[in-house]
Amino acid sequence: MNIQEILSDLGIGSTLSPASTGLNSIHVNQPRTRNIFSPVDAKPITTVEFSDTKAYNEVVETAQAAFAVWRHFPAPKRGEIVRQIGDALRVNKANLGALVSYEMGKSLQEGFGEVQEMIDICDFAVGLSRQLHGLTMHSERPNHRMYEQWHPLGIVGIVSAFNFPVAVWSWNAMLAAICGNVCIWKPSEKTPASGAAVQNILQSVLKANDLPEGIFCLVQGDKEIGEAMSHDERIPLISATGSTRMGKRVAEVVGKRLGKSILELGGNNAIILTPEANLEMAMVAIVFGAVGTAGQRCTTTRRLIIHSSIYQDVKDKLIRAYGQLRIGDPLDENNHVGPLIDQDAVNAYLESIKKLKSEGGKVLYGAEVLSGEQYASGCYVKPTLCEAQNHFEIVQHETFAPILYLMQYDTLDEAIALQNGVRQGLSSAIFTNNLQDAEQFLSAWGSDCGIANVNIGTSGAEIGGAFGGEKETGGGRESGSDAWKAYMRRQTNTINYGKTLPLAQGIKFDL
Repeated sequence: MNIQEILSDLGIGSTLSPASTGLNSIHVNQPRTRNIFSPVDAKPITTVEFSDTKAYNEVVETAQAAFAVWRHFPAPKRGEIVRQIGDALRVNKANLGALVSYEMGKSLQEGFGEVQEMIDICDFAVGLSRQLHGLTMHSERPNHRMYEQWHPLGIVGIVSAFNFPVAVWSWNAMLAAICGNVCIWKPSEKTPASGAAVQNILQSVLKANDLPEGIFCLVQGDKEIGEAMSHDERIPLISATGSTRMGKRVAEVVGKRLGKSILELGGNNAIILTPEANLEMAMVAIVFGAVGTAGQRCTTTRRLIIHSSIYQDVKDKLIRAYGQLRIGDPLDENNHVGPLIDQDAVNAYLESIKKLKSEGGKVLYGAEVLSGEQYASGCYVKPTLCEAQNHFEIVQHETFAPILYLMQYDTLDEAIALQNGVRQGLSSAIFTNNLQDAEQFLSAWGSDCGIANVNIGTSGAEIGGAFGGEKETGGGRESGSDAWKAYMRRQTNTINYGKTLPLAQGIKFDL
């Protein structure tokens, strides 16, 4: 696999411009730059120029002009453009998936899977473009009709994270687009090449259809651009994916201007194993959930809550399974685990293990940074198994690394209390063949997470369901179900087709 050829095919050169609305990028004087290296082999990918205020404002103005055109397109016509985007992604799936894997460090299969998620959400959005239903209501007044309808908001700002460089953007952008909005995307400063590659694909579709280039815009930058977007009253909705700390800042700034926000933030996800669990099936979900993407998913399994009667058996099975994991170049499909994103992530991994030990926890396996020629980037670590207590400060904290905390319980009520006993509320799961236990886990007094699964792990959501969580996960919902409503404004209409003007509630007002 020749990475340079892939970069060339996707239109990625040695330098990425700071902002792009179309095939001609906006250039600025004396830009701030950042060199982008792959965590796979420490080789340079590209250099990105971060936007300044002038470039940012030009993009917003271009998006505003595009919205004035795009909102007049019937929703099914907008769906046709999204269908073409899905087809373009199919053509570029192999190259884009490989770039995602190389720039972010996830396995090649996960890179392909991420692009497939983009294709899937395009398919979902195409169907949805003919189903943006409102309601009709009976009026209490004679000769009156009431109904509600949904209109686009305008510009949707999308701030995405490095762990899913392209898929989560698509969950937002494709739904926003069929709703009649235009989008400004700030990809993670750690994975700008993947964002630029997608932008090139988008613009080729828009150009082929003689559409305004500002329907999909991209701005490269760090937190300063995120701040500018959050403060910008020209952007009525900000959808932000990332840390809880970042999300709280977005909520504060956007809330002060009474804007709207969709927040998909941290997770501290647990799997409960009951005595009736199918352990052979559960082991696959546990290991993939804990080590997939090197533990850098918001849905990563971070806590394993095991019934005391099977605790030792599960622990022994996991230690054996972890000993069989192959760690290395994620573009080699024989490997299970790739690198962490950068040295900061490695340091966080080491600090978390140190903190665990200081609180009385025990390392069962791993806790090691790998060295040698094949690990030259310094970003490869051993997935780690630990024994811990749920109340430990480090267990309460989300560490974006492959660290799994094991703990025991005796009753299901205790297990659910442990599951819910963290500040985050994204994904959760129980493995059991006991119907009563499963139903209790899914009840109003069961899991308090936005996602609750039975005999499925915490990781690997499908685009058909609304994705998101509660508590410090932010409360936002993206992707499927009726998540489209967050990208639109609701309008209630009342029409009087009579010849008199009766007032509501029987009020009399005669002149």
